[in-house]
Amino acid sequence: MDTIKQLKWRYATKKFDTTKTLSKAKLDVILQAFNLTATSFGLQTIKLVVIEDKDIRGALVAPAFGQKQVQNASYLLVICIQKNIEDTDVTTYYNNIKSIRNTSETILKPYRDELIKMMQDKTVKERQQWSTNQAYIALGNLMTVCAIEGIDACPMEGFLPDQYDEILKLDKKGLKSVLLLPIGYRAEDDMFSTFKKVRKPIEEAVIKI
Repeated sequence: MDTIKQLKWRYATKKFDTTKTLSKAKLDVILQAFNLTATSFGLQTIKLVVIEDKDIRGALVAPAFGQKQVQNASYLLVICIQKNIEDTDVTTYYNNIKSIRNTSETILKPYRDELIKMMQDKTVKERQQWSTNQAYIALGNLMTVCAIEGIDACPMEGFLPDQYDEILKLDKKGLKSVLLLPIGYRAEDDMFSTFKKVRKPIEEAVIKI
């Protein structure tokens, strides 16, 4: 696989082929990649909502400012953050470390206590911003994996999160939507697929010291 070739092939897909459906195996790669995304401290205060139902996605087009990719892609991925980060989120995480790695409580306790204090020192708004930063890391990772797997995608910030949260009943799950990623296969007549990429020369984008 030529990684750079695939990254050049990737573009923000504006029109999806509604006759083609992403296989469950391909979708599973994306879900696994999301779960393996690096997050600060490994705390994973983000979640991925996968929407296949066309009717639900139809209701989500208007609060995405009419962007049809939401409905016409094979799946709509909604990257969400936890509305809050509780002490129990940290303790559960460290219990998981203890279980999987068989790490002693003596080693884990100082790190657990420090992370709990760090979160307690943040306001709810600051915790949400911290989690939103993790959501963008996940989006970047998924876009790269999609490119490598030959899956088309369209990263989207342009939507009304409050309306998405209401339609998807995310509040009941303690979540807030922050980013969208429709995935599937590009339509042959999507003119944007033929546009050359516009980027700065690499000498301007990269500084070597």
